[in-house]
Amino acid sequence: MGVSNTESTGESPATGASATEDPAVRPPARLLRPYARGLAAVAALQVAGAVAGLAPLLAVVELGRTLLAPGPVDPGRVRFLVVAGAVGLFVKLVLTAAAAGIGHLLDGNVQLALRRALAARLGRVPLAWIARHPSGELAKVVGDDVGAVHPLIAHTPGELTSAFVVPSVSLCYLLTVDWRLTLITLAPVLAAVALVPLMMTPARLREQADFDSAMARIAVSVVEFVQGIAVVKAFGGGERAHHRFRAAADDFVSVFRRWVHGISPVAAGMQLLLSPPFVLLTVVCGGAVLITGGGTEPADLVPFLLLGLGLTAPVAALGHGFDEVQAARRAVGRIRGVLAVPPLPEPAAPAVPDGHLVELRGVRFAYDSGGFAYDAGGPQAAHRTGGAEPSHPSGGPEPSHRTGRTEVLRGVDLVLRPGTVTALVGASGAGKSTLVRLLPRFADPTGGAVLLGGVDLRDLADRELYRRVAFVFQDVRLVRASVADNIALAVPEAGREAVERAARLAYVHDRVVRLPRGYDSVIGEDARLSGGEAQRIALARALLADTPVLVLDEATSFADPHTERAVRRTLDALREDRTVLVVAHRLETAAGADRVAVLEDGVIAEQGTPAELLAAGGGFARLWEARQASPRAAGGERP
Repeated sequence: MGVSNTESTGESPATGASATEDPAVRPPARLLRPYARGLAAVAALQVAGAVAGLAPLLAVVELGRTLLAPGPVDPGRVRFLVVAGAVGLFVKLVLTAAAAGIGHLLDGNVQLALRRALAARLGRVPLAWIARHPSGELAKVVGDDVGAVHPLIAHTPGELTSAFVVPSVSLCYLLTVDWRLTLITLAPVLAAVALVPLMMTPARLREQADFDSAMARIAVSVVEFVQGIAVVKAFGGGERAHHRFRAAADDFVSVFRRWVHGISPVAAGMQLLLSPPFVLLTVVCGGAVLITGGGTEPADLVPFLLLGLGLTAPVAALGHGFDEVQAARRAVGRIRGVLAVPPLPEPAAPAVPDGHLVELRGVRFAYDSGGFAYDAGGPQAAHRTGGAEPSHPSGGPEPSHRTGRTEVLRGVDLVLRPGTVTALVGASGAGKSTLVRLLPRFADPTGGAVLLGGVDLRDLADRELYRRVAFVFQDVRLVRASVADNIALAVPEAGREAVERAARLAYVHDRVVRLPRGYDSVIGEDARLSGGEAQRIALARALLADTPVLVLDEATSFADPHTERAVRRTLDALREDRTVLVVAHRLETAAGADRVAVLEDGVIAEQGTPAELLAAGGGFARLWEARQASPRAAGGERP
């Protein structure tokens, strides 16, 4: 990840907090609890505003009945109705504006709380879990899914409140006028409501879930395409690169058509039943029958013509609000899924290492079928009993052939001594990167233990661990900040002199001073760095952290040979009081190490000095001979 003794977010993980104190583990409902009073206030304002909004309609209705009634018109009553309608309209505007303002403020606070909780959780889950989920998928959760909560907080409470309050008050009034006309007016609304269950059938819910999944696949394909566009164009694969996005888009169109085909008849039927012309026709026809039969007065039809039409808008809003609530529930479910991912467990009583000797004892590590660590917290108790495998509830050892589980490390024993550089070599896929990521505890082993100064890493507080272990990986990620801030990410209080000294040790100072604003240049704005330069920035960050343990996953793989040799000389000069582990994809790097460990099939096949391993004629010797025979061999000297 290219960071030293802090996480890629630039913030140190919280330590010493129990799960109940960690905001990242709070379910969404609990996150909303501090805003319960505000939400109740919004609902109350909406209720009052909805009731006040009926005043103009009722005033018009009563004014019509007054003017159409036989006999002289009462001027005082007319003035009262006009004033009452105007006051009701003004009160509605004030109350609904207040409700909308408070609702949007609450929505901003809720979204902030959710995003902070998601950031805190993603900062503490195992890196292997992060690797399983594409960045586009996680970006959708943090961005789109949190944004989907907006209508649930800012709009839906008010709309749903109005949808219940307005019809209830209107019906109470209409019942006092004529109960028969009230039933006739309700007929279209009741018929539309009867169609709602047809939108909630298992088939419709599956189609909606497929729709959400198709949208997520489009987001993932777009992010992946944009991230890899430079490589794609450089190798002439632009047409092929578009294929995945086109396939995702075509899949979405197919899913969308299926969803629309299934829901359109029901939606069209509801829209017809709630349309003003249909409701007006129903009321007029029913009223004409009652009036011609002498069952009601013509003036009594007026309130049904006005309020009857007013019944349909709230019910239609109820339908739209229901859709938004369902979408928000699905989004909250995905948010809950991320918040429910178990973080790497924190020790209840953190220990302090004695020195910086690193030991790997019987380390095993497995991925499940999804590509992330199996039972990240499982070995927490196992390492206390000598590193045994996690057990079944029956007490027996868990079989390594468990369905869906792929074991990468199968019992690694390795000692890294202070003042030495140990090179880890092996064929591609041997598990080298997996092993080195256990030292900064990006995941916990599923068997055995990794010890620092005699203490299991799972018994160390995060701050203590990252004060002692720095790491630079091949896949460097720099934050969008100045070059100086990127180097000082682990030591924010470091002065410019210390930052520059670390940059010189990493042989990147001369490149930085040539940037438009030197160390103040911002990555991604006026600082455009090559892969090798970015690696050296990350290395300077690790050197500035000045930790006793340094983990390098071929951190200079993109550098030119001259720069790489210079950086190796720097590490040679600094290793006197450090424990250094290097993943050596280039065997020239291994040739300069104090010891070499060869990883084969998940175990250490051989280890010793480079000269000893070459003389033994084992795996390292075969790798070296293959390297020397390669046309691109750098002509490294025999150790």
